[in-house]
Amino acid sequence: MQNELETKLTDAVIARLSPDADPRFRRIMQSLIRHLHDFVREVELTEEEWFEAIKFLTATGQKCDDKRQEFILMSDVLGVSMLVDAINHRRSGGTTETTVLGPFFVHGAPEIKNGDDMAAGWKGEPTYVSGRVLSTEGKPLAGALLDLWQSNSEGSYDVQLADTGGKQLRAKLRADAEGHFRLRTILPTSYPVPTDGPMGLVLDRMGRHPMRPAHLHFMVSAPGYETVVTHLFVKGDPYLESDVVFGVKDSLIVDFKRNDSASEAQKLGLKAPFYSASYDFVLRPADKAKQHAARAASDAV
Repeated sequence: MQNELETKLTDAVIARLSPDADPRFRRIMQSLIRHLHDFVREVELTEEEWFEAIKFLTATGQKCDDKRQEFILMSDVLGVSMLVDAINHRRSGGTTETTVLGPFFVHGAPEIKNGDDMAAGWKGEPTYVSGRVLSTEGKPLAGALLDLWQSNSEGSYDVQLADTGGKQLRAKLRADAEGHFRLRTILPTSYPVPTDGPMGLVLDRMGRHPMRPAHLHFMVSAPGYETVVTHLFVKGDPYLESDVVFGVKDSLIVDFKRNDSASEAQKLGLKAPFYSASYDFVLRPADKAKQHAARAASDAV
């Protein structure tokens, strides 16, 4: 009787799904239930382990707020975020490759002009970043919006720090008529993901380090084109091969070159020595269905 329950319970749960349920929701729930039940049977989960899992999920939710998303961190650390990214961006077609959003994106970054400093007042090695935003045909996307964010030189984001006085080390700027963008900031540094929550305990139990290689976050968008969420990674960083969230792609590794010229630094409004990096973002035209969905979502706000 017990073995019969173990084998028939999964079908019984699935049978409770209403035939009128949304087809996509129904498919996802059917697969989720089957895989979850198979997992429990495969490892023969004990009642104590089941309750530990409940406590873990509860603690993960309690760690989340408007400045911290522990569930995204869990997805990142377990490789789920990059798997979703890979499935949803299978055909790059010469476009800029995507990577994880990360748990520290915040809406409403301050707007700056081309050439302005997004790290004013923060200590770090002066850095100049420039490039263009283009279509797959090489057409400059005038007015394309770039949303950027990064950690400070000690590896912390503004939302992890007390009394930052608002959104810091974040900026929005628009490409000019020829698709060019440029900004001043500080050199990105490698840093650990937060380990003071449930995912820190998981990493420790797995025997894994919590480090991410140095990078700048970008979200690049233009009307009629698919938005790209990505990073620019610093070439030579020691954690490129072991990024804790599996987010590194070769095409996103950029050479941040050191320049000791005081005259060149002065032209850019920087102090020597400084670092510079250049990268062109290439966006794919959005298909009509996605454009319609984006407009509908915008109209609903």
